[in-house]
Amino acid sequence: MSAVVPGRRIESPKVVVTGAAGYIGSVLVSHLLAEGYRVEAVDSLMYGGDALVAHLRHPRFRLHHCDIRDLSACGSVLAGADAVVHLAAIVGFPACAKMPKRDIWEINYQASLNLVNEAERNHVRRFVFASSYSNYGVADESGIVTEESPLNPQSLYAETKVAAEVSLREQAPSLGVQPVLLRFATVFGVSPRMRFDLMVNQFVFEAHTSRRIELFQPDASRSFLHVFDAARAIEMAVAWEGDDVSGETFNVGSDDANMTKRELAALVARNVPGTVVEVEEMALDGDIRSIRLSCEKIRRRLSFHPTVSVERGVVEIIKALAARYYHAPESEYHRNARLV
Repeated sequence: MSAVVPGRRIESPKVVVTGAAGYIGSVLVSHLLAEGYRVEAVDSLMYGGDALVAHLRHPRFRLHHCDIRDLSACGSVLAGADAVVHLAAIVGFPACAKMPKRDIWEINYQASLNLVNEAERNHVRRFVFASSYSNYGVADESGIVTEESPLNPQSLYAETKVAAEVSLREQAPSLGVQPVLLRFATVFGVSPRMRFDLMVNQFVFEAHTSRRIELFQPDASRSFLHVFDAARAIEMAVAWEGDDVSGETFNVGSDDANMTKRELAALVARNVPGTVVEVEEMALDGDIRSIRLSCEKIRRRLSFHPTVSVERGVVEIIKALAARYYHAPESEYHRNARLV
């Protein structure tokens, strides 16, 4: 699927993006428009829609305000679409803990299956499903996980993502639409709908505002991915010409962006002079994991290479905070769990 081909007057491919006003979605919408796609944005606007305001007059952009569970409202948007990017979800352990379990399963699991079936009815070619490397849970002694590693979800959020993945993968051979499953590392970096409850962003916010980082499980490993590179990976999955990605799962991150929380805190502290890292030894509930992501498959199959390092992302967040790009960065608006 190609976007804009110089010298050819063809209609741009149409991509439906659910969760379009979110942290990744708002960056993805900008990227797709810049690449020449038509974008149909779907969002419940749970966190507001100001992240998309800049696009409202764009000739290739439309926003549809609807709950992803309302298939009669959201499903009609799929007519004539070339691809669906399904980002809409209640994301992360803290946010999921704030809502009834039934609602989480309806939004994160059942709505995903309903949407892929609606995509098939509308003859959509590609269905890109946003998943998470938290699905792996606690890795073995090596700490390195590939797409073939056992899944051991440690939170309700991960459980719903695993269940949706399993269903999509099982249906893939018989579906007319091609599901592609992307397991993202922890995303970081500036976004129109900024979040300061993601690990890198949170550490930078703490260092910038108080010159102090509070660190739990300091030697647990995490993997990281800049939000712009997340958008690039999604667009590559949308645009892939072959049928050989149907039902395939890809870890999305960088082998160079695997580090312990202690290493991340030290990196942030180096860039915010005067920052003190305080290690707190205590047991934590919820999404507990220590893993290092292998991203060899997406490099080999889709030639995906991240472009923004963790340190570069840290620096850009520092600059954004120093320049006061975000109003009241300490507010609930910038933290998912406090708004659900």
